[in-house]
Amino acid sequence: MNFPEFSDILEVVTLRNYNTALVVLSTALLGIASGLIGAFLLLRKRSLMGDALSHATLPGIGIAFMIMVSLGYSGKSLPGLLAGASISGIAGVLLMLLIRNTTRLRDDVGMGFVLSVFFGIGVAVLSMAQNIPGANAAGLESFIYGKAASIIMSDFVLIAGVAVFASIASVLFLKEFTLLCFDEAFARSEGWPTLLLDIFILILVTAVTVIGLQSVGLILVIAFLITPPTAARFWTHKLTHMLLFSALFGLVSGWLGASISALIPELPAGAVIVLVAASLFLISMMCAPARGVIPRFLRQSRLRKKVDRQHFLRAAFELVEAQSNEVDGSVVNIPFSWEALLKKRTWSAKKLKSILRVAQREDHLEPAGQGMLRLSEPGFGEAARVTRNHRLWETYLIKHADIAPSHVDRDADMVEHILGAEMVRQLEADLSKREVEVTMPPSPHQIQQSPAPTES
Repeated sequence: MNFPEFSDILEVVTLRNYNTALVVLSTALLGIASGLIGAFLLLRKRSLMGDALSHATLPGIGIAFMIMVSLGYSGKSLPGLLAGASISGIAGVLLMLLIRNTTRLRDDVGMGFVLSVFFGIGVAVLSMAQNIPGANAAGLESFIYGKAASIIMSDFVLIAGVAVFASIASVLFLKEFTLLCFDEAFARSEGWPTLLLDIFILILVTAVTVIGLQSVGLILVIAFLITPPTAARFWTHKLTHMLLFSALFGLVSGWLGASISALIPELPAGAVIVLVAASLFLISMMCAPARGVIPRFLRQSRLRKKVDRQHFLRAAFELVEAQSNEVDGSVVNIPFSWEALLKKRTWSAKKLKSILRVAQREDHLEPAGQGMLRLSEPGFGEAARVTRNHRLWETYLIKHADIAPSHVDRDADMVEHILGAEMVRQLEADLSKREVEVTMPPSPHQIQQSPAPTES
């Protein structure tokens, strides 16, 4: 494999080469359209639909070739072949809708049936086309694997026109498509033509699939439809942002994949485009801030540390509170022992040591001599706040949710770590109306000490 020189890279990046410019721009526009319409396909949970449609186009290509040859025209006319592919793809869509709406079979059954049957018919038709006397069917198999390098100006105009139409339609019908994707039953009850909207989405998918046959091929076009929106899903929780990210990832996949293929001719454009899209997917899956694996792990790690810190502070405050009540009824920040703290929760000794190290680092804990521990001044204030929020929530659950006092500690423990300032103020206001003590409510249940677990 010969690696490109800098002058070759500059020529491809600046689109100086005429043929390279057509290929790169075509695949970039196709990537934008695929990203937009593929997002709705993904949200409709019909990822296999694009694969079924792409395979359903193969019979139309072979039949269109034979018809054009029999009429005396060139069988290699791209508009004619794509027209045949479109008709065949629409027939596959209608068959899938027929199976879905007239039987009890699930969508995936109809998709699998159309995929396998139409592809088998397509292979048989292509074999028949190659045996027609005087007809040159060589090159038809390029629609299976894709051949972006053969794109000419007329092909570019056709691809650009369909891609722009599909993109504009996705934007104009954003509200209707969103309603269909998220609550089809509600849309039907409100009088929306859900079947027509569903057919329109599938027509757009068919159009994008057909124009993608020449660049990535019918086998890989499903990756171009599904991978960009799947990668975009990791970056955001909003649909509009997801559409923007999906279109951007489709654009980058088409532009970068076609450029790499132009620089290294041994690499087919379709395969490289899909590999670029897959790389973007892996990066998104690992690093995307909204749903990525690494950010989610970091958030969960921070939450676990927060929960451990709050459990420690509440356990320490309850120890101090119990010992202070024995003295004069007021809560005074007095020392407590390691053993007493270990019995408060089902901590292992190793776990508790780790929590105490973090507490000392955060200036919540200080040694008190003779093996005793003491909450620092800021730690005592934070412990009082955490305990108060926990008891406010316990009191609220007993008053409003009819939860038994013996079980309320567990239920409150699941929520107290996400109580915000506004929710605490609402709890205070509601409990004050009911004449419940909100300064520091007493625990509504007996605070029991758990037996110390064995050290691990």
